[in-house]
Amino acid sequence: MTASTSTSSGVLERYFELTKKGTTVRTEVLAGVTTFLAMAYIVALNPIILSDAGMDFGAVFTATALAAAIGTMIMGLWGKLPIAQAPGMGLNAFFAYTVVLGLGIPWETALAGTLVSGLLFLVLALTGLRKFVIDAIPLPLKLSVGAGIGLFIAFIGLKEGGVIVADPTVLVGLGDLGSTKVQLALFGVVITAVMLARGLRGAVLYGIVATTVVGIVVGFIAAPEAVVGPIPSLAPTFGVAFAALPDLLSLDLLLVVFAMLFVDFFDTAGTLIAVTKQADLLTPSGELPNGNRPLVSDAVATVSGAILGTSTTTSYIESSSGVGAGGRTGLTSVTTSLMFVAMLFLQPLIFTILDHREVTTAALVLVGLMMARPLGEIAWDRWEIAVPSFAAVIIMPLTYNIAYGIAFGLVLYPIMMMARGKAREVSVTMYVLAVLFIAYFVVRTLSFS
Repeated sequence: MTASTSTSSGVLERYFELTKKGTTVRTEVLAGVTTFLAMAYIVALNPIILSDAGMDFGAVFTATALAAAIGTMIMGLWGKLPIAQAPGMGLNAFFAYTVVLGLGIPWETALAGTLVSGLLFLVLALTGLRKFVIDAIPLPLKLSVGAGIGLFIAFIGLKEGGVIVADPTVLVGLGDLGSTKVQLALFGVVITAVMLARGLRGAVLYGIVATTVVGIVVGFIAAPEAVVGPIPSLAPTFGVAFAALPDLLSLDLLLVVFAMLFVDFFDTAGTLIAVTKQADLLTPSGELPNGNRPLVSDAVATVSGAILGTSTTTSYIESSSGVGAGGRTGLTSVTTSLMFVAMLFLQPLIFTILDHREVTTAALVLVGLMMARPLGEIAWDRWEIAVPSFAAVIIMPLTYNIAYGIAFGLVLYPIMMMARGKAREVSVTMYVLAVLFIAYFVVRTLSFS
């Protein structure tokens, strides 16, 4: 070992307290690579989804990789936790398919909404309001919202792969199983599921690669002309959110911002607690380590991502794969961040995937499945819990709108609790939110009549 290497290791040891956390530089680096492999699929998926909203996919590709790199680096160096960040699955679908395509809101305005939701998250993270908000929303609703988003994402994946198609008689039906596109999509789902069942880290990414390779071999997908290329310009999306801020003053957009904030806040809180608990890093009282830094890091990542030109950036549950590989400190996140920077130069390879949606069907379907796991933790034998939870889960995919699912769940929960004689167990915040959402639907109905 050279003197410079020894000095570097010493600096890392002191800053990240590696020995105290029972880890080493080598272990942390390997854990960071493991986390990257588990979540690198987002660099291909996010541009696909947001380009459906009319955004320049080259700019979104760059914004995605940079947002992931910046957010993860902040979490590593300041939050000092082995948790990676990137534009979140579910929120990108909400951005593209609900806000832009569903409500007809320009993507520029949707970016402004993302920016505002990030700033509000920052306020919550910096103040005692964060605990107040977390305690106000009942756990079953938090779980059902995440599961509903999972079903929504899976539905989008099956639609993009041609497995599910529109049917004039019964709304949706099975696609043409004889088409190469559908066969590739189904191959991707099966091979990725097999790799997940075998416990292969990075299975989702490897599934995308395997499906792409098979598509090239059968002549359905053109092979990339190069692997490394210039980084696409951010010009089409950078800073656009600021110019669109004045357009946010409408009823629909207030609901959009609330939905973005709600999902990001509770998804982040749940992920941070789950991963730090797995790493045995929670404080003796069960609180997150390093005070409010992890939540602040996430909020800053969302603000940075919105400025760059991407949907909400959030903490990834895939970070648990890195923790499983031994990651215990922010050095794991620093390593993951650097991997995302390297990904910027692989755009010719990524763009090959962008041209074929069936290649990413498996990623959407199986990530959706992972997000739906909390369904098993909901008390379905209790009507006051089951009705609002089921409403949140089922409304999202059927209306193509995450916000509507959240709204139905929040309205039905206090109603069902009152029906069961448990009105006093519902927080004042829940009653206020229920009234506000009822008012929203009344005003919206009158505006269309």
